[in-house]
Amino acid sequence: MLTQSILNANIVKTHLRFTQLFIISVLALLLSGCLLQPVQPDSNLASDKDPELVALEDSIEEDSAEENIAKTEHDTWQRIRNGFDLPDVKHKRIDQELNFFKRHPEYIKRVVERARPYLHFIIESIEEAGIPSDLALLPIVESAFQPFAYSHGRAAGIWQFIPSTGRQYGLKQNWWYDGRRDVYASTKAAIKLLKNLHRNFNGDWMHALAAYNTGDGRVKRAIRRNKRKGKPTDFFSLKLPKETRAYVPKLLALRDIIEFPEKYGIELEPIPNEPYFEEVKLDSQIDLALAAEMAELPLDELYHLNSGYNRWATSPDGPYNLLIPVTHAEQFKIRLTEVPANKRIRWIRHRVRKGETLSTIAQKFHTSIRTIKRVNRLRGKIIRTGRGLTIPVASRSLREYRLSANQRKSKLQNIPRQGRKVSHIVQEGDTFWDLARYHRVGVRQLAKWNSMAPRDRLQAGQQLIIWSRRGSEVTSSVDLENLSAPPRRKITKRIGYRVRNGDSLAKISSKFNVSISQLKSWNSAVRTKKYLQPGQWLTLIVDVARQSGNS
Repeated sequence: MLTQSILNANIVKTHLRFTQLFIISVLALLLSGCLLQPVQPDSNLASDKDPELVALEDSIEEDSAEENIAKTEHDTWQRIRNGFDLPDVKHKRIDQELNFFKRHPEYIKRVVERARPYLHFIIESIEEAGIPSDLALLPIVESAFQPFAYSHGRAAGIWQFIPSTGRQYGLKQNWWYDGRRDVYASTKAAIKLLKNLHRNFNGDWMHALAAYNTGDGRVKRAIRRNKRKGKPTDFFSLKLPKETRAYVPKLLALRDIIEFPEKYGIELEPIPNEPYFEEVKLDSQIDLALAAEMAELPLDELYHLNSGYNRWATSPDGPYNLLIPVTHAEQFKIRLTEVPANKRIRWIRHRVRKGETLSTIAQKFHTSIRTIKRVNRLRGKIIRTGRGLTIPVASRSLREYRLSANQRKSKLQNIPRQGRKVSHIVQEGDTFWDLARYHRVGVRQLAKWNSMAPRDRLQAGQQLIIWSRRGSEVTSSVDLENLSAPPRRKITKRIGYRVRNGDSLAKISSKFNVSISQLKSWNSAVRTKKYLQPGQWLTLIVDVARQSGNS
């Protein structure tokens, strides 16, 4: 009986345990079912949030939107940020450029100050063209917003156009004017070029920007090369020149800094979102010193806004416009109407002296041969002694036009540097390479000292300043006479010479730096006849460089 009782008790306990487990399982299922059901809002409430909280959030959003609008209305930087549209990519090359800018906040500060007069016009032009506003930062990469920038690759202006591309996009370049440095004209041309590159690369801005730096042909070849090898063709995968590989990352890094200056510890001075200058149309050439006086501006400021003008006046062949600060434009336009066209340039009369040429006269009065010919209605280059010429001249000393091409060059040439200062007059056949090798300096250095690029053409008679490191002593003393001239390449040329009355073999050989035996070897008639006859033709082979040096 006892055994039966124990058995019954165990059966009861087992039933209770199963019952408990069943109840727990059912409760778990019920709870899970409740969690899976969507929460139904109380029909008696208008919202699942406190109405006061909703109103506060709406107010904050409205204030934020109004603040952005206000910033856009008053700050050009915010206007630029609003149009950022280049790819937001991450890459170590971008990080490298960011680190540089973070280490040099003073660089950004200088660039902002230089950009101040031009940035509003640039972003307006970019918005009008419908391209990303990131491109308004491109002049920082190209030139740090220096309008007189000139690179070793012969690129000029804030957008750094080379001569051929500048001409292709309508930028005139002559003695008086260089459209590549004209902020107004070059900005329009740069936008046109960027749009064309964007179209040529099927809408890829990264490829287009790389092409702006190194040429579309090189970028297309890099893309084709990667395709042949089955490699990616995005910008960061292309094999491009070192400068180009850093070029696009630098722009993207600048974009990040302008968007989040606080993040990088950079204080970005606001630039008013309003025009800085107005384009004033002219109907004639004008002396820039007179224009500055009429606008009540410092002459240097007028040059900075109109950096396309190389000389002391605007170009006689156009363009006929000046950029004047908005605050001075109205007064300038009024004064302009009071000064007739023939009084906007100072004129003098010059009587041609014996031995003078159009070239020497133009050089003497700091004008161009073309201008003298146009003003005096001359067709050829030959002028008679005693003829009177009308010449346009500057109203002030040329030294006062400190930002003209000649004065900028003179200032650069006379900066004291390491070495011995040598003044060299260019001879026919001289090259930067030969001169640099002789004086033991770099080719780029030599060109830069003279406001030139290594590929610029040297002209006979042109003066170069060379800080020579030739010789055992390197000093800063001026020695313009005691340093021997560098060796010149021998460049020969076959010429014809008509014998004149009084000529002899000795006289002709001395005149052309050749020997009598050479004269006889080149001319069979001289070998067979004892005397030269007036009117007789001789053939000579002369060293062009030596002839130029003796002229």
